[in-house]
Amino acid sequence: MPQGSSQPHWRPHRVAVIVDEGTNPFEVGVATELFGLPRPELGLPGPLYEVTLCTPTPGVRMNHGFFTLSGVPGLEAVDGADTLVVPGRPDNVVPRGTAVLDAIRRTHARGARVMSLCTGSFALAEAGLLDGRRATTHWLWADAFRELHPEVLLEPDVLFVDEGDLLTAAGSAAALDLGLHIWRRDHGAEVANAVSRRLVFAAHRDGGQRQFVERPVPEVPDESLAPLLAWARERLGEPLTVAELAARAAVSPATLHRRFRAQLGTTPLAWLTGERVALACRLIERGEERLDVVAARSGLGTAANLRTRVRHATGLSPSAYRRRFGTPTPEIPRPRT
Repeated sequence: MPQGSSQPHWRPHRVAVIVDEGTNPFEVGVATELFGLPRPELGLPGPLYEVTLCTPTPGVRMNHGFFTLSGVPGLEAVDGADTLVVPGRPDNVVPRGTAVLDAIRRTHARGARVMSLCTGSFALAEAGLLDGRRATTHWLWADAFRELHPEVLLEPDVLFVDEGDLLTAAGSAAALDLGLHIWRRDHGAEVANAVSRRLVFAAHRDGGQRQFVERPVPEVPDESLAPLLAWARERLGEPLTVAELAARAAVSPATLHRRFRAQLGTTPLAWLTGERVALACRLIERGEERLDVVAARSGLGTAANLRTRVRHATGLSPSAYRRRFGTPTPEIPRPRT
């Protein structure tokens, strides 16, 4: 549970989603699924987020005219948002309307967080927000993006980029990865894991993983890594090595590397480290204050390595992470005199 959740004046984080002409409905659905649904499984007194859809004109037709969105607020709704979400659309080389670009600019200018999903990064770049900043977009549109916006530091091979106030997701499915990253960033690993279980989606794929998976469907014979990953997650506190993982899978280390690259877009060691850091964060959130114990139980070895890894993954030291996401210690009533 995030700190501050027991405060008497509860206000959810307000999320506005701009639905423009031709917007992809899947990404709108992702935003509402992530931030707009009740989360009774978290046991909180109210929602952590609330979502408002808004459009530049009444009756906006979405991608290929499959849906028409009407009866929602206009772009003035962005003025009360803490986070603005800009989904993508297929006609990325066609300029966005002035009203949409102005809404994006003024939202960012007053200090709100702005995030794009898939090719929504074109709109952020067109608004001038990404000049000199790191960003990503769908790999299929990377060349067009570079041609239109050469001043942006495009990273076309990653799932998402977090620049603090500006966040960009690569593709439609990577929008889920970025959304769960936002949950982790705002409320910690424990809450994000609960949300991912509800979504039946991987709790954590690092933003630096590759967009394009060479072989998403295992060939016959079955080469799925799922049984190995489940086995390793139960043993993160043990001194697992890549050689031991390969032996468990009955393949050579080189073959294991190829399978990890093809199916997960990362290496066995990077995956193992990421899982250990995620476990360490959960232990810290649950109240374990002894860093040497957290390091041992998560397989990170030493408190020094734990500090380095947690800071790299979250931008916070373990103590700062505990203050932000740890379960508050209940006050012990003082005896009356």
